[in-house]
Amino acid sequence: MGEKVIPLADHRYRAAAPQVPSRPEAPVGLLSDRRGRPLRDLRISVTDRCNFRCSYCMPKEIFDKHYSFLPHSSLLSFEELTRLARLFVAHGVEKIRLTGGEPLLRKDLERLVGMLAELRTPDGQALDLTLTTNGSLLERKAQALKHAGLQRITVSLDALDDTVFRRMNDADFPVADVLRGIEAAQRVGLGPIKVNMVVKRGTNEQEILPMARHFRGSGVVLRFIEYMDVGASNGWRMDEVLPSAEVVRRLDQAFGLEPLEAARPGETAQRWRWRDGSGEIGVISSVTQAFCSDCNRARLSTEGKLFLCLFAHQGHDLRALLRGGCSDAQIAGAIGQIWQGRDDRYSELRGAQADAELPPGPRVEMHYIGG
Repeated sequence: MGEKVIPLADHRYRAAAPQVPSRPEAPVGLLSDRRGRPLRDLRISVTDRCNFRCSYCMPKEIFDKHYSFLPHSSLLSFEELTRLARLFVAHGVEKIRLTGGEPLLRKDLERLVGMLAELRTPDGQALDLTLTTNGSLLERKAQALKHAGLQRITVSLDALDDTVFRRMNDADFPVADVLRGIEAAQRVGLGPIKVNMVVKRGTNEQEILPMARHFRGSGVVLRFIEYMDVGASNGWRMDEVLPSAEVVRRLDQAFGLEPLEAARPGETAQRWRWRDGSGEIGVISSVTQAFCSDCNRARLSTEGKLFLCLFAHQGHDLRALLRGGCSDAQIAGAIGQIWQGRDDRYSELRGAQADAELPPGPRVEMHYIGG
């Protein structure tokens, strides 16, 4: 029998060179796209590498020892990332999330955290600075990250059962090490901590209630995420999606839930709290309930490609401007033009089955721009 082959487009080089306005307008923090959505959230991928091989993100049959990750020279330096972040903040960004790949694999990441922690919004406020990690290196890194200025952390954890967890991360990594990382983050004050569980029907749905029991009353906010059709490599099928409504039904039946209001505009998670007052959970219904209408997030890849949607198929090459001698005013002007032309609403179109309107070509991989 022949080897299984899954086509994978190399999105690292699929990016248009942004146009620099002849007379760039200075950022005023009020940038909106074509649907009136402001720019408030920037997600920065600091590496395309990961030490896990989760099937829904970096399946081992593709991302094996022969896979060519980006060379270090292609990555944006911490200085370049901070320069871009400063320009995004001038346009209205209030929150920066560091992601990957696995961001803690990036050497000296705490130095970047310290640089970003010094940025201020136009009205002088500190940024909401957070990071998403698989938790494998968190126990040893938590204190340094907190000291550098990181405020909060989100940990991806798909099961408490060690056998299920090792099978899902496909790297034989024990769940106990991730739990120790979460405890370390709590001790140093990286909170409130969020734990994200991707629920895949037939794979880990039996872990929903054990995860809830474990984190109830702990101060950790557990969030359940529908298995998403990100990229082209994970073999996504709709019949493997467990709708968030079913997750909520199971949790309500077992423990009792009541709804909460959204914490801020553009929040992806629907919030619920336990009726006994032992904390809250969230559900992210990225497949069954699109939240495109108020999406305020931009994503920056590790080598400087700007993507306007998690399901995008092409980016905008800001590294070309950085390394091509453009001024801050020129780059800020280009960013402004890109966002003002944004019209992305992939999940809404997919939900309406408007396939003819969906953008052509394979979508960018999750490990490349973060979730």
